Amino acid sequence: VQIDDAQTLVSMAQYSVVEFHPWNCAVHRPRVPGRLIFDLDPAPDVAFDSVIEAARELKQRLEDIGLVPFCKTTGGKGLHVVTPLVPDDGISWDQAKLFAQTLAARLAEEKPESYLTNMSKKKRTGRIFIDYLRNDETATAVAPLSPRARPNATVSMPVSWAQVKKGLDPQRFTIKTVPALLKKSWAWSDYDKRARPLRKAIEALVGKGS
Repeated sequence: VQIDDAQTLVSMAQYSVVEFHPWNCAVHRPRVPGRLIFDLDPAPDVAFDSVIEAARELKQRLEDIGLVPFCKTTGGKGLHVVTPLVPDDGISWDQAKLFAQTLAARLAEEKPESYLTNMSKKKRTGRIFIDYLRNDETATAVAPLSPRARPNATVSMPVSWAQVKKGLDPQRFTIKTVPALLKKSWAWSDYDKRARPLRKAIEALVGKGS
């Protein structure tokens, strides 16, 4: 399903659609990665300020290898760090997933007290699960500005990196508050212009690990 206008969006609501979880492929090219998403999913006992710190650390790692990261709330308790990619038919989803896994694993190896890449909830206590598994051909992630079927109808809200700091409250972004906020600014206004080739980032990551 692709939604290109307001009428289609209204039609989806009439079909009782609340949440939108699209693939992460390039436009009209499902077998080509169009973006990478790192889902920072904290254990219940982890403060949100720690999630903010993790997002900023991941941002630095991505920038160090030539990618441009963006951030959004999930409408839940975590954050998504997203990086747009220049479509390249030579890069497969398997390669994209391995890249994301390697980057996440390095962060977890360096700070095992803070992060892990194992999705086991038993092992997650006190730590943040860096979920790289959404970077697969048919994997999905909640869309920017999608409402969530949760109390107060929170929204997965794109935020600027200046906003990703202590005091950020994801619960303030709801279907009631977001329309007014969008009239003031759009944090991802240059998203499309910031797409970068994954091939070069892979080469840079391999170089850093050698």
